[in-house]
Amino acid sequence: MKKLFKKTLKLILPIVLGGFILFWVYRDFDFAEAGDVLKHGTNWWWMLFSLLFGIFAQVFRGWRWRQTLEPLDAFPKRRDCVNAIFVSYAASLVVPRIGEVSRCGILAKYDDVSFAKSLGTVVTERLVDTLTILLITGITVLLQMPIFVTFLQQTGTKIPSMMHLLTSVWFYIVLFCFIGVAMLLYYLRKTLFFYERVKGFVLNIWEGIMSLRGVRNIPLFIFYTLAIWACYFFHFYFTFYCFAFTEHLGMMAALVMFVGGTFAVIVPTPNGAGPWHFAVISMMMLYGVNVTNAGIFALIVHGIQTFLVVLLGIYGLAALPFTNRQRK
Repeated sequence: MKKLFKKTLKLILPIVLGGFILFWVYRDFDFAEAGDVLKHGTNWWWMLFSLLFGIFAQVFRGWRWRQTLEPLDAFPKRRDCVNAIFVSYAASLVVPRIGEVSRCGILAKYDDVSFAKSLGTVVTERLVDTLTILLITGITVLLQMPIFVTFLQQTGTKIPSMMHLLTSVWFYIVLFCFIGVAMLLYYLRKTLFFYERVKGFVLNIWEGIMSLRGVRNIPLFIFYTLAIWACYFFHFYFTFYCFAFTEHLGMMAALVMFVGGTFAVIVPTPNGAGPWHFAVISMMMLYGVNVTNAGIFALIVHGIQTFLVVLLGIYGLAALPFTNRQRK
């Protein structure tokens, strides 16, 4: 009974959290106006173009994952790795982070890859991605420092008054980012600690983590990593051209919002729903977009990108048995 309660809580809590944040962000929002923009004010050619990068990001992730498995003498089919990634992203919409386990289970089923070892490579991937986004964040802050300083000067936010600090949007954005990083580190630690308690898993996981040392083509691994994050960025950036009120925003503005949104999705809600909207809307307002248009942008873009994740997940589930039918 206790285990059932914990599982139910784990399933419901992220949905409730995301729903509460969405309700708070959109509590006074005119959804009719958002519907009108969706029907008549969206450039769907740019939207479709942006979605291609969302697909490529997952494809590159599947290919990179296969690279980390090769040193473990595991050679799953390339398409199985990609389809497993498709399914994992969709699964995480239901239960946050469950996708990391589900993709390992898929390769264990269809390619006889050790579940524990593949899980170790997933941990390695997460560490690599964490370092990558921290590097991107550092570069973004350096490149956009004048904007940060200008904003602080215009709002009168100085070290002096705690009231000024607490009423500054940037205070909450920075706090939000720090919370996101802390949650990620806690999640990685918790993941390792949990599986260390299961006898026989820890050595296999460690072997999976250390697989990075045996990657045969490091330049290709670096290329895949850069390609993944470049695709994530363009997946977001090109949506600016879908709307008249965001098409003037430049690449630097997109980079700032991309970093904020990336940290936001660390919060365990389905596809970052709620935290992502809050982060993007808050930052978009700093670049002159009014709160209504920023809310419309976040609502439509997140909704369509989430729909893409669902479609790819369905495709992956359907394709896996079909492409592996010869094993039956």
